[in-house]
Amino acid sequence: MPYLFTPPEPVSVAIAGESIRFPVHRIYCVGRNYAEHVREMGNNPVEEPPVFFSKPADAIVANGVDIPYASRTKNLHYEIELVVALGKPGRSIATAQALEHVYGYAVGNDYTRRDLQAMAKEAGRPWDVAKGFDHSAAITAIHPASRVGHLERGRIWLNVNGVNRQEADLSDMIWNVPAVIAELSTFFELCAGDLIYMGTPAGVGPVKVGDVVTGGVDGLDILENRIV
Repeated sequence: MPYLFTPPEPVSVAIAGESIRFPVHRIYCVGRNYAEHVREMGNNPVEEPPVFFSKPADAIVANGVDIPYASRTKNLHYEIELVVALGKPGRSIATAQALEHVYGYAVGNDYTRRDLQAMAKEAGRPWDVAKGFDHSAAITAIHPASRVGHLERGRIWLNVNGVNRQEADLSDMIWNVPAVIAELSTFFELCAGDLIYMGTPAGVGPVKVGDVVTGGVDGLDILENRIV
């Protein structure tokens, strides 16, 4: 089919131990999914449906690649997260069947223009420019669930220049992976290739040019990117 201009290359993520890659369809993110992080952001961790937002697929940054400091912000924050990679489509998925749709897991960093997010919240506006910008979705290679199992607990952590900033356990999530998939699938028809960033624990904070940000989840790769 002829196009007006050459379409961009498809966005994809490495699969650990494989030569084939995981093509990315959409990136969904969960907000307010760790109680202590909810509190540090000035909110109450009540049992409400999870907060969802999204990032463009081409916001993906591979492990080890430098990340430019984002424009129009003076307060760029890290947020370490478990990432769920879906390998099977579905709509209105039952919680009991949700894990059947998971291909695997990765470690991600949901970079955030925190000052722009605060202004958007105060004005009652969407978070798009605070979350969905270029180079805002760092990610490791995906480990298939057939090898690592389904991650329900385990240490999640982040260091800046070797100093620990975030540390929690996956079991601290308010909404676990099956619950998030089930709820998200009532809003969108989920597709193979979708990524879900599962939310971040307490300890979020700013980065500056030159910082090396590393983080991980037990059983998965360590994510490392330098801010330039």
